[in-house]
Amino acid sequence: MPSSAHAHPQDEDIILDIELGEMQLEAGQIDEEYQAALKRKRLRKLAAMSSLEKFQLYIGAGFEHIIPKGLDHILFVLGLFFSSLLLASLLWQITAFTLAHSITLGLAALGLVAVPGSIVEPLIALSIVWVAVENCIFKQASKWRPAVVFGFGLLHGLGFASVLSDYGLPKDDLVPALLAFNLGVEFGQISVILFAFIATFLIRNQSWYRAAVQIPASALIGLVGLYWFIERVFL
Repeated sequence: MPSSAHAHPQDEDIILDIELGEMQLEAGQIDEEYQAALKRKRLRKLAAMSSLEKFQLYIGAGFEHIIPKGLDHILFVLGLFFSSLLLASLLWQITAFTLAHSITLGLAALGLVAVPGSIVEPLIALSIVWVAVENCIFKQASKWRPAVVFGFGLLHGLGFASVLSDYGLPKDDLVPALLAFNLGVEFGQISVILFAFIATFLIRNQSWYRAAVQIPASALIGLVGLYWFIERVFL
């Protein structure tokens, strides 16, 4: 079935037909047509925007990919948060994660790296399980934890790039849009950390914090990650 912009010049009609249920296709084909039409429509709107407007739009898109849409990335960041009571340890991990996902996001968005989502998504789920299990076993994050998190960050960057590819990048402002999207992602991650810190601020130094909060929260995060791994591989 043709899906190029030339084959379907009336994207508004395609979108409307799908939303009204008037296009009779397989579910997968409908979603593909719908997303392609939305992407073409979005790119046409981008062409009429100023550079500043595009920058603001992609910051919002990056933030939205974390909050509220990026539950797997949220759980990974929370896994890092629950790994240690030491602020320095958390900062090292967040820095490693940010640096790593920025690298692969940029490389993938520029077409220099390509890894199938069927590989990336299950591994992202496993990364959540890994940090959660470590949190339950070790009272404090080990000195090599940032290196492990860096490796996982490379995977998450590929996941971000997949979303950005579906969203579309303006050719005339590709690098600024890429930077803006990444900034939006960072703002989302910082928001998650701040929320978690505020929620636990009064109890973090209690003797029962690890047994009553840190371990149960990490165990729950790990179980969700394990479910996602099974779902993404076998279901």
